[in-house]
Amino acid sequence: MRWVVRCALLWVSVLSGCYTLGPVTPTYMKGVHSLSVPIFDNKSFEPQVQALVTDTFIKELQTDGSYPITGEDEADAIVHGTITDVIRTQTKSVVGDVLASAEFQITLKIHVEVLRGGTGQVLVNKDFQGQSYFFVGEDLPTQEHQAIPVAAQDCAKQVTAFLTEGF
Repeated sequence: MRWVVRCALLWVSVLSGCYTLGPVTPTYMKGVHSLSVPIFDNKSFEPQVQALVTDTFIKELQTDGSYPITGEDEADAIVHGTITDVIRTQTKSVVGDVLASAEFQITLKIHVEVLRGGTGQVLVNKDFQGQSYFFVGEDLPTQEHQAIPVAAQDCAKQVTAFLTEGF
């Protein structure tokens, strides 16, 4: 009976060492408590998309709540983003006509660079991509424009998870 108690106490002490109270940030984000997100650069051929994507990223970071968003002069790190490409790909064709599209996929490719405030040290330098799907209807450009925020949100969730959880 004594060995069961000792085993249980040993097991509890081992497991309690694995638990950490509070937020656990990735090692590359050590010491970062606030972020600044200036408007993203747009290197794609999709016009006027940078404000929409930047706003989506800021909202996703605010929803997560791990890093408050501040101005560049007050931030511990600055998130610079570049929209590198917006790709439309056919995913489904019309039955009986393989040249006519029924559904498209939008892929939004973004390069993110996180710099430590004050020193400019590069903390993160990584590419991300978000995806969204839309069906073909009467107005293809409008439908494509409506799918871009969904792809941006998908991409923003990936970046937020990478900055807050490390994956």
